[in-house]
Amino acid sequence: MRYADGAAPVRTTLDEPVATVAGRLAPKFEALGIRTAGDLLRYYPRRYADPSRLTDIAGLVVDEKASVVAEVRSASGVIRSPSSGKLRVEAQVTDGTSVLHLAFFAQRTSMAKGFEHQLRPGRRGLFTGKVGWFKGRAQLANPEMVWFDDDDPDAALDKAARPLPVYPASAALDSAKIASTVEVVLGPLRTGDVPDPVPADVRAARELGDLVDALRRVHRPQDERDWRVARHRLRYEEAFVLQAELARRRARAAGQPAVARPRVPGGLLDAFDERLPFTLTAGQREVGDQLADELAQPVPMQRLLQGEVGSGKTVVALRAMLQVVDAGGQAALLAPTEVLAAQHARSLRALLGDLAEGGLLGGADVGTQVCLLTGSVTGAARRQALLDAASGAAGIVVGTHALLEKTVQFAELGLVVVDEQHRFGVEQRDALRAKAAAQPHLLAMTATPIPRTVAMTVFGDLETSVLSELPAGRAGITSFVVPADRPAWMARTWGRVREEVARGGRAYVVCPRITGDDSDGADLLAQEAATLADAGEAPRRPPRAVLEVADELRAHPDLAGLEVGVLHGRMAPEDKDRALADFASGTVPVLVSTTVVEVGVDVPDATVMVILDADLFGVSQLHQLRGRVGRGTAPGVCLLVSGARPGSPADERLQHVAGTLDGFELAAFDLEQRREGDVLGASQSGGSSSLRLLRVTRDGELIEQARADARAVVEGDPELAAHPELAAAIEQLLAGDREEFLDRA
Repeated sequence: MRYADGAAPVRTTLDEPVATVAGRLAPKFEALGIRTAGDLLRYYPRRYADPSRLTDIAGLVVDEKASVVAEVRSASGVIRSPSSGKLRVEAQVTDGTSVLHLAFFAQRTSMAKGFEHQLRPGRRGLFTGKVGWFKGRAQLANPEMVWFDDDDPDAALDKAARPLPVYPASAALDSAKIASTVEVVLGPLRTGDVPDPVPADVRAARELGDLVDALRRVHRPQDERDWRVARHRLRYEEAFVLQAELARRRARAAGQPAVARPRVPGGLLDAFDERLPFTLTAGQREVGDQLADELAQPVPMQRLLQGEVGSGKTVVALRAMLQVVDAGGQAALLAPTEVLAAQHARSLRALLGDLAEGGLLGGADVGTQVCLLTGSVTGAARRQALLDAASGAAGIVVGTHALLEKTVQFAELGLVVVDEQHRFGVEQRDALRAKAAAQPHLLAMTATPIPRTVAMTVFGDLETSVLSELPAGRAGITSFVVPADRPAWMARTWGRVREEVARGGRAYVVCPRITGDDSDGADLLAQEAATLADAGEAPRRPPRAVLEVADELRAHPDLAGLEVGVLHGRMAPEDKDRALADFASGTVPVLVSTTVVEVGVDVPDATVMVILDADLFGVSQLHQLRGRVGRGTAPGVCLLVSGARPGSPADERLQHVAGTLDGFELAAFDLEQRREGDVLGASQSGGSSSLRLLRVTRDGELIEQARADARAVVEGDPELAAHPELAAAIEQLLAGDREEFLDRA
């Protein structure tokens, strides 16, 4: 048998190890997550180079890998270093406007002469390597080269007319070697050799071609239409397999019995509605009716509630919890952090008033209790919380992961509300739901608006409710980008903070780190890479830190006399509570914090937020932070302090955030800027995403088609007994940690 390092096509089964076709190169393929011949076929080109078009060299990014179509302008002879004696050949390639330098290092004179021979002026080729910055100029060191000319003129013309696949490569394995190894598997393939998870009738209805033909076209296209047709076919397959699994999960959940929790007239919910000091929005009433109807059914509700920042999700969730309590059940609200759990408990008690004092002196005749259970609740308080949950005295139990402990029992758990649910794994959610005698109803909430296509792709087994209308009386928020290197603008920023506090407002100041030597803190974006045009700029200063900034503001003349507090994740729970209480009361009107205030914190008097190093945060994070101000009757202002260059991608993000308050628009924009692996929100086993070609922002119509087709197939064959190829594809989809990710949805 001949292998990829000098290989001829061989017939092989797709589940054989990649060593069958790659020989000694197998470990390098395995490092890319390619373990079998089948994995190799599914390792699609990242893009296609057009030999007839030169690459814009000026747009290359320093320290990123690039594939450049360019023409050799000049080349040196063999150069020997006088100090080390090492050999090299240097060359310049051009796109007609800009120049990129190449450097090739050789062990032997014959190798250096080979480079010199190849680098003849006028030759056009594809040069792939990491863009470096050496002696004030851009350079590729030892790039891989694929030439578009040939000794055979006909072969040269043919090669120059075909798109050239460019694969995601590594330093140890270049795109050309991947392509030649793919050919070893692809060459002998015949129709039917690759199991097709898309049923024949679905393929016919959607006019989708044969799978093997699609694989041939995606790896060795003859023209642009070939690879576009192939990608459409393969994208549909990815969407169909994922939607089939979500449809199965939805069907299994619907088949499990649950205790119906219908609305009880004259109960807690009616009493709560009568005392509400504000009018529910039309959206809150509509979603509330949806939840009420589903809770009244003997099948478990499975619903995702999302909405704009400040749209009133908490009130909607509370009304659902009260309906369950009225019907003899309990509700558990699971939050990812102690700060958020404590905030939820305070908010629910404040909304309920004496209705949260059931069985207590001074409590309402119709009432229940809200108890809080987190890791920091200890001693007598913990024992009382455990007793209230187990006895049923607490109709609503709020907590963190502490709710999952074996010692926590419920009298009659009927509804599980999971806030920021994407932060919880399958074992954690199942551990809580297992505390119910029958399958409890589930309400998942997210404070981050999710584009509809993402909801279909990631949360396809849940019904989705959306709150887009803000409660009446909100004064709104205005946002501005503040250049950090403009002293006058920064002076005005702190002056504005002083003015807002003088009017009775509160001010948040958010920093990405706790201390100056922190490497953690906020989940920051990678520092922005520079293009060749600005590769020589000086590096930016370190990100701002809470403790340093707090000291600076205490000494700042514009804030003289104002108390400045701090809040971050390393503080003890009682210190966090005290910091928030002092901030809310106005005792400490300026709070310097990390992103611990991103969700759940509700201080109606907060009117200004200053986000330092805003260009290091993501779009959704900025939108959530901004949503902490303007929650009362006074307008809010958000100042995004940035060190990003004008016109850079980071600056574009900030300008987009400042330009709209529409969270769904921002979520769609954010998604368009992110890589495909980020769509799933979790690193995938084997180092590759299960969505290789599908893009949820672009492929919404295709996803809807696949969703409808997959549901029809599952309805007719819930166990997929007649569709073994589809069942096998789903099993592969769920390999490694992918099943856990889907369960988080």
